[in-house]
Formats: sequence, C-alpha cells, structure tokens
Amino acid sequence: MQDLKSQICKVALVQAEPVLFDKEKTIKKALKCIEEAAENGAQLIVFPESFVPCYPYGMTFGFSVGARTKEGRVDWKRYYDNSMVVPGDETELLGQAAEKYGVYISMGITERDAVNTTLYCTNLIFSPDGKLAAKHRKLKPTGAERYIWGDGYEGHFPVVETPWGVMGSLICWENYMPLARVALYEKGTAIYLAPNTNDNPEWFDTIRHIAIEGHCYVINVDQYVRRESYPKDLNAQDEIQRLPETIMNGGSCVVDPYGHYVNEPVWGQEAIVYAELDMEAVASSRMEFDGVGHYSRPDVLKLQINEPQD
Repeated sequence: MQDLKSQICKVALVQAEPVLFDKEKTIKKALKCIEEAAENGAQLIVFPESFVPCYPYGMTFGFSVGARTKEGRVDWKRYYDNSMVVPGDETELLGQAAEKYGVYISMGITERDAVNTTLYCTNLIFSPDGKLAAKHRKLKPTGAERYIWGDGYEGHFPVVETPWGVMGSLICWENYMPLARVALYEKGTAIYLAPNTNDNPEWFDTIRHIAIEGHCYVINVDQYVRRESYPKDLNAQDEIQRLPETIMNGGSCVVDPYGHYVNEPVWGQEAIVYAELDMEAVASSRMEFDGVGHYSRPDVLKLQINEPQD
C-alpha cells in the first residue's frame, strides 16, 4: 500500500431513484447528480447497483419453471433495450463527466453484451482522466435474478489505483462470497465499494463485518425507489401492485476500517450523502490484524484465483 499519510478522500453516495426502464433519462439524472456532488467537493461519486436502467424489483418477466409468457417477454425486451453496451454512448457521457469534474465515478448498470445479447449486472469505475478504469460483472446473480442476468467473469477481479489507495467493488450478495472478498483483500483494497439493493438489518451486520475483516472503508450505496415510479404501461402491473409503497428505502452509509459508521445510514429519501475518509485509518487498523498479510497462514490456507498472475 502506498503512503497515504494525511490523505483525505471526500466521497458522495448517490441514493437516488432512477427513471425506471429509461436509460437516457436515468443517465441525464445521473449526470446532474455528478455535477452537484462535484460542486460540493466530492472526489469519488458512487451510485447503487443497476442504477441504469433500474433494478426491476418484484418482476418475474413471465418466467416460471418450464414456461414463459408473451407479456413477460415484452417487458424483458424493454429492459434489454434500455440496458447499456460497454463501451457505448452512455459510457462516453459518464467518462466525459469524470474528466470534466476531475472525479472518480462508480456506476451500477445492467450491461447488454454487444455480441451475444446476454445481460449482466455490472459495476463500472471511471477515473478523472475520463477513462473506464474497471468493469466488474456480478459473479452469481441471486435467486430469481438469474432470470435476468448471466454469470459474470471476465478473467480478473479489477481494482483501481487511486491517490488514496486501491479501490475495488463487489455487487450486492457477492459480498456474502468469502473467497470473492479475499480476492479483493489480496489486492490491497483500501476503499471497498458495495453497491446493492439491500435495506434489511442483516445487511448492515455484513458491511460492518467486511470493514473489520478487510480493515478497509466500505462504501454502502442503495437506491430509494417507490412503487408509483414504475411505468404504468408495463405488463406486470399485478406484480407491481403487490409491492410495498416504498420498494427500496436507502440506508446508504460508509463504514470505517474498525467497523464504525462514518455516517449513520440515511433512510426514506433521495439524497446525496457525503463522507470524508481518513486513509491513515486503514494502515493503522491493520497493526494487529492484516488478514492477507501477517495474520495469514499461506502454508496452511491459500486462495487460488483463475486470473493471470502478475
């Protein structure tokens, strides 16, 4: 890890509601949020899981075991049409915003593969030079998410070298995969991004545990989404009307390397949440426990990752 003495990173957590099923309008909203966060001094701006075009909570797209419906296929095609190709016009706009404001941007998207049409739950990280610095596809969609997204892996766990240390990301329930977490720890991750769609109490035990286990800052970003915001012309109205009025209630927060909240979770509203990360705390917290360093036993336990070795 590089010397980070007296280094402070100001992070903005964008707890916003996408314009559901509308890629263009959601990107426009994201760009406005980026502008606001940058004007307020943010150096790292983090969006939730599958912000573009949305996380289609509660929808089955007409799938059941051994069968599909025509109506569900229409809704799925709409979701497909509003998913992002990487690279593409939308990544160009996000990269331009990162360069314009000199910030890092982490954006959760549904990615449409340009060749085979499969969808993936993907997280993108843009650097202040406007380049796409990292792309990570969710390794294993959870439960019925497998109706939507394929298993992701493009040969490595990408991380980004920043002025404050190494930054990496796992998406939502990937964070329950112990070996995936270790893969990030072994790369020296100091800023651990956890974009998600969880607002249940157990999740907050999880992110605090990860912060303690990895002795890193955990950036927890969730959406705020209301039932009334679903398009009224979707075919799945029966499914949508069974959902609660508030579907995703936020809870975005930052946890420090000791497992303490830098800011308390923010609930029940759209908000841009700001926090300052004192990167001195990362090295200090590892004095007595460095899980992949002096507290590891490589003669007994070793993680094998199927990626090229440096």
